[in-house]
Amino acid sequence: MSLGEPKIKRALEWVLARLADDPRASRAALIDQASREFDLAPLDTDFLFRQLVEASRGDSPGLPHDGVR
Repeated sequence: MSLGEPKIKRALEWVLARLADDPRASRAALIDQASREFDLAPLDTDFLFRQLVEASRGDSPGLPHDGVR
């Protein structure tokens, strides 16, 4: 991992690594810890939370499968 990577990407990788080690770990607690560890702005923390919640539910961010909104 290079130091030039955005903090949000490094934080996401960090949380995903912890979840791989312990799938029962609290996502909220990990996100809180990552936000402090990687000095994330509140909006970055919210984005990270949304991404992890959507991933855990199997939701796909972006356009629906047919490409129509």
